[in-house]
This record gives sequence, structure tokens and C-alpha cells, in this order.
Amino acid sequence: MKIPPVSPMPEPAKPSDPRWAAIVARDKRADGAFLYSVKSTGVYCRPSCASRAAKIENVQFHASAAEAQKAGFRACKRCRPDESPLAERQAALIARLCRHIEGAESTPSLDALGCLVGMSPFYVQRLFKSATGLSPKAYAAGCRAGRIHDTLRRSASVTEAIFDAGFNSSGRFYESSSELLGMTPTDYRAGANAIDIRFAIGECSLGSILVACTNKGVCAILLGDDPDVLARDLQDRFKGAHLIGGDAKFERIIAQVVGLIESPGIGLNLPLDVRGTAFQQRVWLALRAIPPGSTASYTDIAKRIGAPTSCRAVAQACGANALAVAIPCHRVVRNDGGLSGYRWGVDRKRALLDREATR
Repeated sequence: MKIPPVSPMPEPAKPSDPRWAAIVARDKRADGAFLYSVKSTGVYCRPSCASRAAKIENVQFHASAAEAQKAGFRACKRCRPDESPLAERQAALIARLCRHIEGAESTPSLDALGCLVGMSPFYVQRLFKSATGLSPKAYAAGCRAGRIHDTLRRSASVTEAIFDAGFNSSGRFYESSSELLGMTPTDYRAGANAIDIRFAIGECSLGSILVACTNKGVCAILLGDDPDVLARDLQDRFKGAHLIGGDAKFERIIAQVVGLIESPGIGLNLPLDVRGTAFQQRVWLALRAIPPGSTASYTDIAKRIGAPTSCRAVAQACGANALAVAIPCHRVVRNDGGLSGYRWGVDRKRALLDREATR
């Protein structure tokens, strides 16, 4: 909808004016372009105001809050047109809560967060989850996970690292250490030296393929042109791990993964060892929900995980995916439907989508 420029003087509304259509539709996209006043009530509002619809003969358009006030109108108490837009105020509030949680030594309670911003605990929970896709408690857990990764590398002992990261007791940390680190804290400090990873490199119609597994499941499916490059990629991703060549039993796993590459719509009936940040995990979960033969944009995925402004972070999470096809980042496209970058090459992405479409 194209909004015409607003005159410094109040303008009466007309049925053919797109600004009137925006008011009728309560179109949030028109907020900031103009304001309107209602002569019968003496107030001025944003186009998206949810107040009762005014009669067109009582409506005038204004370029700014100052102009509306100069004409003798007062600000609507519902849409607050003299303040920043609601979305901006909520974004600032969520940012404030995030900074507070990140800096807190222990997880703040909902009551404490509510007192901080002058809201009820229930509303804080709902607003925070709507904006970030996580509850405040889950966000705090993600922050602690990031801190424990850092502190384990530089602290003198595991115990010191646990308390530095904000855990109240070592027992509570060890309950979740496997989920946070994918291994014991001691192994993590040692650079994953105790982790055995079996792998094998084969060939498929898309080139070379490397499949690697821990005792939890498949941890990497890498595609490329050079087997040596794939092996180095695995070493860089799991520094210090024991890399063991796959035996005859492992060849059956390779065969299943190659079958997935040739027919990506069939799915992979193998356990996965998925490692990533809380945000990456949310993105990858959303990717696995895209049906074979379908695609979604980065914007779509950002909205599905409850973080509509995080399109760039979604793209980065797709690029960090090390489980080709099993986590189908090839099904994510640009908003215009075009094929954007793919970690293993746009040609492979096109081939996978063509196979799914054909099936």
C-alpha cells in the first residue's frame, strides 16, 4: 500500500484515500507514515489503533504528533501515538531482560524479572517467549551453556568452572552436563580426547561423502569433491577426538546415508548426535519439519522459531549444519524462491530439490 505524503496542515479523510483504507484495516505497516485525529473524541491515533472505528467525516490526517497536538487533539491512551511504536518498546524491554539474564550470577525468577520492568510474571513469560522463542529460564540455561564452554577452557579446575558459569551446585551441573557439552566436563577440558568417532568416506552421485558417528549417533554427514578436505573438516570440527576408520558394520551406515542422498525424501532412520547452540538447535528442528518436496525462506524459519528479525542468524545456523540432508538446510531458499548459498554448493542443493520434487 502506497501512502501519499502528509501535508503539514490537517487533511480531511476521503473514501478513496489509501490512508483511510489503512485505518479501516488497522494496518501496522502504515504506523509512522501518518497519524489521524477524530473530531468527535478529541484524540489522535496511529493507523493501527484498535479503538472503535471512527466515522470518516470526523477523521483528519496529521504529519506528526506535534501537528495533531497543535490542532488541539490529545494522544490516544490505547495506541500511545506520542511514544515509540509498541514493537520498538517491546524490543527494548526484551533486550533489557536479556542483558539482565546474561549478567546474573544465577537464573532470575519470573517475579524478579517482572519487578525489573514493571510487569506481571505471566506477561513477562509470554512476551519473552513470543520475541525469542524461548522462556526466560531456557534463555538463562543457554547463557550458562555458553559460559561453561568458556570457563572450562580457562579455569583451573572443573569445580571452579561450574561455579563461575553460574551453577549453584556441581550436582545440578552434572545432571545436565551431557546435554550441554555432549561429553563429560573432564573430556571437554581435555579437548574431547576420550571421544571415539568412527568415520568412512565413500562416493555418491553428488561426489565424495563422509559419514561420522559417535556412540550417540551420526554426528557428521559432509559432502564435497576432495576426500582429504572432508577428513580435515572432520578433524577441525572434533579436535582431539579419536578418529577411527569404519569397519564392515559401519559400511551399512554409509549405505543408508548414501540412500538418503539419492532419495532425500525417504528420511534417515538412524539416531543423530546433533551438536549446536540453543538457537541453532531451534533452527535445525524447524528445518526437519519442512516436508520433502517443499521449501521455506529464511524469513519463514525465523518466524517459526519465534524470532522474526533473526533472518541472518538463521542463515548462519544453516551454514553451520554438519548433517547434510539429514537436517535439510537445502530446503531453505531466498524470499523470492531463488537458491542462495549452500555449504556444499548450490549445484548439489538444486540436485537435491529436483530429486525431492520428482519423487
